Amino acid sequence: MLRTLVFSIWFLLHPVHVTLTSIDYVPKADSFKVFVRMYFDDFIRDYKLGGNEIQDKEFSSTDPSSLNKMQRYIEGKVIIKVNDKQLSGKLQNMSLADNEISMNFQYGASKRPRTVSVKNLIMTGLYSDMSNMVLVKINDFEEGVKLTSDITEQSFKIK
Repeated sequence: MLRTLVFSIWFLLHPVHVTLTSIDYVPKADSFKVFVRMYFDDFIRDYKLGGNEIQDKEFSSTDPSSLNKMQRYIEGKVIIKVNDKQLSGKLQNMSLADNEISMNFQYGASKRPRTVSVKNLIMTGLYSDMSNMVLVKINDFEEGVKLTSDITEQSFKIK
């Protein structure tokens, strides 16, 4: 239900600057599926702000160079720690349509998550009104939070 509400709000908010990050624990694999959605034009501006070169007309969800750029971008912008250990993620797939870019990542193994800390820096240096919506779901625990340019990190204690 929370996820449906967030997705509904998502589509109503642009040109307000917003992203969505969903972090789901997969117990059988002791890993995390992470979904990230943002507006493509905002991503291009933020990527260039970091001093990086990118041609938005050449960016593609199937181009290895584009995938590599996005992998590096998210590595530097979304930091996930479980039980005080930073996890690394691998871009599984990416789609680009109607100025929205959606990505799925697989983040490393972590048995019995007791605490999860999420730092989201996507576009926080670009827009003062940035809202990075984060949903964390681990077994029966589900909580959402809005991270901003002023508050970029949140820790969750899993019961």
